[in-house]
Amino acid sequence: MIGKTVLHVGSGRQTIKNMPQGFQDGSWSELRLDIEPAVEPDIIGSITDMSAVEEGSVTALYSSHNIEHVFSYEVVPTLREFRRVLSDDGFAVITCPDIQEVAKHVAAGNLAEPLYHSSMGPITALDIMFGHIGAVQRGEFYMAHRTGFSLDLLIARLNEAGFASVAGYRVQPFQLWAIATKSARSQADMLNLVKAYTTKPARS
Repeated sequence: MIGKTVLHVGSGRQTIKNMPQGFQDGSWSELRLDIEPAVEPDIIGSITDMSAVEEGSVTALYSSHNIEHVFSYEVVPTLREFRRVLSDDGFAVITCPDIQEVAKHVAAGNLAEPLYHSSMGPITALDIMFGHIGAVQRGEFYMAHRTGFSLDLLIARLNEAGFASVAGYRVQPFQLWAIATKSARSQADMLNLVKAYTTKPARS
């Protein structure tokens, strides 16, 4: 592989073309890992056990809407796996649902009305909390959601997993983003990573 390598975990059919702008400069090679053989990943495996990926072998890891699919007790071990495969100067980019924002709609009794539309169609509070109903109905039980995050909890779990520097933010609709680095970075470095690999200001 040329240049830098980004491990795209739980990629599904998505590729590096669907990642943030920072990955689009031609210097990145993509390594796709997914539990579903039908999407033809480079590595078949789950995010809870990435033993097929060597320690310290990738510069970045990109995880879009994966971490909510593991049980709560698996979150920190999974994030430690994310950290393990990163090089010393590596970083992880993680995005997942904002369950705190969804809870406002649940409290208002709005469980089954669409909150927004995605490539999978209309998304309800139930979809965000428990996994996309259509996917689970098709037998894709690994698509069920088994835990949830507020921004504070996501940052806390990343810190608990041993990441040295963490920055995160909330964005609508109902989404959290975080950058986590294996080695300590300055605030300026973290802001540069946020600008390159996400699109909003961050807080640590």
